[in-house]
Amino acid sequence: MAMENEPGRPIAVVTGASSGIGLAAAEELARRGWVVAVVGRDEGRLADATARVRAAAGATGEAAVTAYQCNFAVLDEVRALAETLRNQHPRIDLLANNAGGAFSRRKTTVDGFELTIQVNHLAHFLLSHLLRDRLSGGRIVNTSSGAHASGRLDPSDLSSTRLGYRTFAVYGSAKQANILFAAEAARRWPDIISTSYHPGVVRTRFGNESRVVATFYRVMPGLRTPAKGAETLVWLATVEADGIVDGGYYMDRKLTRSAARAADPQLASRLWEASLAAVAL
Repeated sequence: MAMENEPGRPIAVVTGASSGIGLAAAEELARRGWVVAVVGRDEGRLADATARVRAAAGATGEAAVTAYQCNFAVLDEVRALAETLRNQHPRIDLLANNAGGAFSRRKTTVDGFELTIQVNHLAHFLLSHLLRDRLSGGRIVNTSSGAHASGRLDPSDLSSTRLGYRTFAVYGSAKQANILFAAEAARRWPDIISTSYHPGVVRTRFGNESRVVATFYRVMPGLRTPAKGAETLVWLATVEADGIVDGGYYMDRKLTRSAARAADPQLASRLWEASLAAVAL
């Protein structure tokens, strides 16, 4: 079913929207009258999430909210998603690059990349490029993490093959990539506002493949709700353009200093070129 494209209604594509921060952001945008494309990997969770986002949209929910199933571990599925979205929308006002995860052991995707860097960065890099013309005049928001400070991203070795596999070191490198991608996109794509943000430590399904990590996110006191984690994403999508810094990294709606490596323009440029080669653009 084609999505409703009423003049004046902003259009958002939210990846990783079947649970957690992505779902909370999609619900809030729908509540504010946005047309929302809900993107998720798991069919059952995606159906449940779409029902919630439609409920948040109210009377227009059926027409204004559509689900798109896509596994970011398969780049051909990302290409197919982009083609479908392009056919549906002459413009897209927001691409929320939110899907991702951390994994307890090294896995290699069908595309030949380490899973963490592909689902957190390469898939979003590819999707952003394939939707680039539709996003002109719009915004890209990348969900990063404070964990980026522990990363050691090497654009010449995106799959971290030269390092022993450590979950949070590899995840930190992928989160560095999110910040660097946003900053470099701001330099190369001046007609799109690109930002990244840290949502805080949020009680979600994050790391659910690791029993230890999953237990931490279920029982640790003081973690944020997904709605709280999504606040900065929604703010970056909706605040007046002169209220944010293009290419900036944010937390709690405030411009924040990232770790030095994530603020290195030479590293950002190298990552961009390596990513173009990786996704065959």
